[in-house]
Amino acid sequence: MCNTIEAIHLLEDKLQSLLSNYEFLKNENEILLQSTNKLQHQLIESERLLAEQKKEYDLLKVAKTIDGSSTNTRDTKLKINTLIREIDKCIIQLHK
Repeated sequence: MCNTIEAIHLLEDKLQSLLSNYEFLKNENEILLQSTNKLQHQLIESERLLAEQKKEYDLLKVAKTIDGSSTNTRDTKLKINTLIREIDKCIIQLHK
């Protein structure tokens, strides 16, 4: 009888320990999920900002090329020709 009571107490202690560990891990998981969501939002925002910066950089490159410094006249002409071809394609698509 005494052995059975000791086994029950031991089982209760282990169950209490498991429940305590479960609650701790549940709370830790919640914190980690919140952190993950926050980091994902930061990553999305950083990617959006990077895309905007890349577009701005490309526009500045085009503007600098079109500006036509004497050392880049060939590049300027090539860029203008490319832009004209793209505009022509747009006009053709608009007529269809």
